[in-house]
Amino acid sequence: MIIDILMTIVGFIFLIFGADILIKGASNIAKKFHIPEIIIGLTIVCVGTSMPEIFITLTSAIKGHSDLIIGNAIGSNLCNILLILGLISVIKPVKIEKDIKRIHLPIAVFATVFVLILGNLSIGSGKFVLSTYEGIILLVLFAIYFSYPIIIAIKDILKSSNEKTIKKNRQDISVIKALICIISGIVLLKYGGDFVVDYASNIALRFNISERIIGLTIVAIGTALPELITSIIATIEKDAPLALGNLIGSCMLNLWLILGIGSIITPLVFSIEFNFNLVLLSFATLVVWLFSYAGKEKDHFSRFEGAVLLLIFFVYITRLFVA
Repeated sequence: MIIDILMTIVGFIFLIFGADILIKGASNIAKKFHIPEIIIGLTIVCVGTSMPEIFITLTSAIKGHSDLIIGNAIGSNLCNILLILGLISVIKPVKIEKDIKRIHLPIAVFATVFVLILGNLSIGSGKFVLSTYEGIILLVLFAIYFSYPIIIAIKDILKSSNEKTIKKNRQDISVIKALICIISGIVLLKYGGDFVVDYASNIALRFNISERIIGLTIVAIGTALPELITSIIATIEKDAPLALGNLIGSCMLNLWLILGIGSIITPLVFSIEFNFNLVLLSFATLVVWLFSYAGKEKDHFSRFEGAVLLLIFFVYITRLFVA
């Protein structure tokens, strides 16, 4: 039992450090080849902090742990929306960009409701499943959503770029060291994902706790640590819009990329118990969207609103284990 707990913790440590090393290596290569930092933020930071979820999804899909995949995706989003956004808003009111409130938050609400519908739509072998076909739909939505802001950003950069900016972005960075970081990060993520899935499943069996609960809590909170750390640092360094963008982007990635990849590898059995969690996630995302419009000239999430989100999260976690 102690070994299972220790190895699960080791797995999370591997996931966190693996994601950090991978981001640094990829960022260095991007800078070496003059890829603008805004594109790095929209892609590498968002995808990099979600690498733990991606690798746990791959490992879980291969080993047939559907509840861990779906629970991890939904639970990580609840952590992003309620725990992390609530926490950084309490630390310091978070600035809301216009595109976040007008475009990304309503799309996040749609994405959650859409997954809820898909989960209750397709039946395979007498059970509700997310099929391979539905996985393809989710991946197409992911590609559309993440390619649009990148294209817009590239156009804006090309219009405003000048020789001074290009010169500033040129840095003497070792490509070999960057590649070593990337390879090391992938290795750590791979073994971290294996450890978390295998040993967290053992813990669930020993305590007769379902994989659904483990995925929604321990695994979800553990894999959300990169987003938590990134968001807190960004908030402290007065770069809260980056933190908020990373959280929303990670939510979309979890719903569309994570579930899409998982259901393509193997159809994911959708437990009816996940409906409550998806309804709560839809409600929480809608509340955050409404908060963004509350009051006159609203451009920040307040400390009070952050406290409300934290309260909802702790009530939710308590209900999971008490019910």
